[in-house]
Amino acid sequence: MLIVCVILAYLIGSISPSTLFGKWIAHIDIREHGSGNAGATNTLRVLGPRVAVLVLLLDILKGMLAIAIAWNVGHGGPWTTYLSGLAVIVGHNWPVFFGFRGGKGVATTIGVLLLTMPTPALLAGLIAIALVILTRIVSVGALVFAVLTPVFLVLLEPYRTGALLFSAVVAVMSIYRHRKNIERLLKGQENRIFTKRF
Repeated sequence: MLIVCVILAYLIGSISPSTLFGKWIAHIDIREHGSGNAGATNTLRVLGPRVAVLVLLLDILKGMLAIAIAWNVGHGGPWTTYLSGLAVIVGHNWPVFFGFRGGKGVATTIGVLLLTMPTPALLAGLIAIALVILTRIVSVGALVFAVLTPVFLVLLEPYRTGALLFSAVVAVMSIYRHRKNIERLLKGQENRIFTKRF
C-alpha cells in the first residue's frame, strides 16, 4: 500500500487550485503573471484576497488529505506517512497535470507538518506568522516555518528520528524552492505584501 499512497499523494499535490482558479476566473495562466508562482501569495497579487484565502486553504487541505490517506489506507506506518508527505509536496511543486510547473509548497507543507508533528509545526507557524506581519515578506515566514519546525521537534520530541529526518528534508526542499527569494532577501529586494496603515 505504500506505493499506492505515495502515488495518490503525488496526484493530489498535482492539483493546483491557483492555476485552476486563474483559468476559471480570469482566463489566464497565473504562472505567467505576478511572480509566476502557482501559490496563494501570487494569487493574492493577481486574483485578490478572497481567491487567495481559498487557494491557501485548499493547498493546506491537500497536505492533510495525503497524510489522512496514508494513515487510513497505509495503516499509519511511518515510511508510508513521511513518503506520502514528501510526495504531496513534490506534486504541488512539480505537478504532472500542469507541465511540472507549480508552486513552492508552503501551504501544502503546512498541512503535512500540522498533522505529522502538530506542536513543533504550530510553534514554528506562530513565529512565522509574526514575522510575516512585521516584515510583510511571505518568504521570510515560509523559510522560518520550514527551518524552525525540525528545530522545535528536536527540542520537544528528540526521540522521533524518522520525523526529524523527514522534516529536515522538507526544510531543504523549501530552501531550494525559495533560492531566488533568498537572493532577493540578501539584496534587500524581496517583494512585500499588504500596506502599512498608521
